[in-house]
Amino acid sequence: MTVITRKAYGGAYDVMASKHLRADVNYAWPGAEIAVMGAKGAVEILYHGHDDIEERTAEYTSRFANPLVAAQRGFVDDIIDPQDTRRLICNDLRILRTKKMPEISKKHSNIPL
Repeated sequence: MTVITRKAYGGAYDVMASKHLRADVNYAWPGAEIAVMGAKGAVEILYHGHDDIEERTAEYTSRFANPLVAAQRGFVDDIIDPQDTRRLICNDLRILRTKKMPEISKKHSNIPL
């Protein structure tokens, strides 16, 4: 389970129980930012040398760094109000308590490091 409350960028988003790693439930609060990287850094790379960096940063944030885009693409199951978080997580835990994960047999062991 994942609840994105603020910012989830790039590889950190991917490895912290995202849909890409087969997480069961992913929620985001309305103010969450989900993107490849932060708006300011992305705009500075894309529009290096332009004068209107602040304007382009606001445009990037509204177009890409919001939970609506992630929800449309299926990366987030729902955008939830913060006050509903506890109730939804409790309901999901109730549903998932009997979930069985098949064990994957090992083909090779790890070498001593």
